[in-house]
Amino acid sequence: MTRAVILVGHGGLPTNFPGQALGRLRALQAIRKKTHAEPTAEEVELEATLRHWPRTPAIDPYQAGLEALAARIKPKLGDAAFAIAYNEFCAPTLEEAAEEVIGAGAREIIVIPTMMTPGGSHSEIEIPETLEHLRKAHPGVTFRYAWPFDLDRVAAMLAEQLERF
Repeated sequence: MTRAVILVGHGGLPTNFPGQALGRLRALQAIRKKTHAEPTAEEVELEATLRHWPRTPAIDPYQAGLEALAARIKPKLGDAAFAIAYNEFCAPTLEEAAEEVIGAGAREIIVIPTMMTPGGSHSEIEIPETLEHLRKAHPGVTFRYAWPFDLDRVAAMLAEQLERF
């Protein structure tokens, strides 16, 4: 296997994650962003707990929805390896998914986000920054980013959806 595709979704909060822990995580993130500091050990631990929180479709319908989309995409990819990643709240991260497919032999990785419109920090800033980091860490691997989306095609898809209703 030399080619892989990683579908990146936003990620959702599990409904049963403790509110006090989420509040503390958000407070630590706000402080870090304001001070431009590195994440504290407490923030790293809380984020890992959140990302690896046990989930079911009832607790995290977003994850279930992304997995349903992934199940429909995977058969269309031929022999390419396929992985799912999340920007926040869920595991695996884009870095983790990339390491997994690289470990399985991928040398060309195409990353496609579910965010289709311009202007979002995940698709315009965070994913490109992560890909730049991965390119430096894996110079023998080609990373391509299937973004931005052609807005005429997105509009056509949405208009087709409207016709169904």
